[in-house]
Amino acid sequence: MVALDGAGNPLWRCSGTLVSPRHYLTAGHCTYGATRVTIWFDADIDAGRPGNGYPFTGPVNGTPHTHPNFPTASFVVNDVGVVVLDADAGAPPYATLPRVGDLNRLGKRRGQQDVTFTAVGYGLQKSFPDAASWKTQSDRVRMVATPKLLQINVPGFTGGFSILLSNNAHTGGTCFGDSGGPNFIGSSSVIGGVTSFGINGNCAGTGGVFRMDTDNVQDWLKTFPGLMP
Repeated sequence: MVALDGAGNPLWRCSGTLVSPRHYLTAGHCTYGATRVTIWFDADIDAGRPGNGYPFTGPVNGTPHTHPNFPTASFVVNDVGVVVLDADAGAPPYATLPRVGDLNRLGKRRGQQDVTFTAVGYGLQKSFPDAASWKTQSDRVRMVATPKLLQINVPGFTGGFSILLSNNAHTGGTCFGDSGGPNFIGSSSVIGGVTSFGINGNCAGTGGVFRMDTDNVQDWLKTFPGLMP
């Protein structure tokens, strides 16, 4: 997805997921400040340029909405957004949301380090300190990683609203442009959370994921008719 201002100028790009024919789930920092959003679902966006209209006009467009409490605290506390599409998009099956508290049960499982997620997004493949050196590593291609659960329900940094997943050469991980993309629980179609933040500019070590299994999030998502079952 590309966020647009009121004049149709591109602002930034993110990732996300269809959770119904009319609802695209992403991160709050991807929708906040945008007037419109335009979306592509191709696996390789670059391969279709310039004919696919990137980054100005995609085949699917919609109006962004951000959690109402997103601007009032650290963005990692309420980092969820929804794009209401102008018309139905895609075909079922769609990604699904977890039950409230589902990730708490994962955190209590023995062998927590073996809990795997499937992260999907269109972000950078590598990030280096010198911006010019990573331009060839920023292909707009849908990538998949299988990070491990590292931290959940720790007071302070992640609290009860985020989790930390591994981000390394062995498991893969997320980087700039993956924000808002889904982190599916295991190999399921259940979105445990959306990619939210990184710890450093090299996209190494750990990646932060904003949880979808809290009352705070699901009470807000229920305000969109047709989004929740």
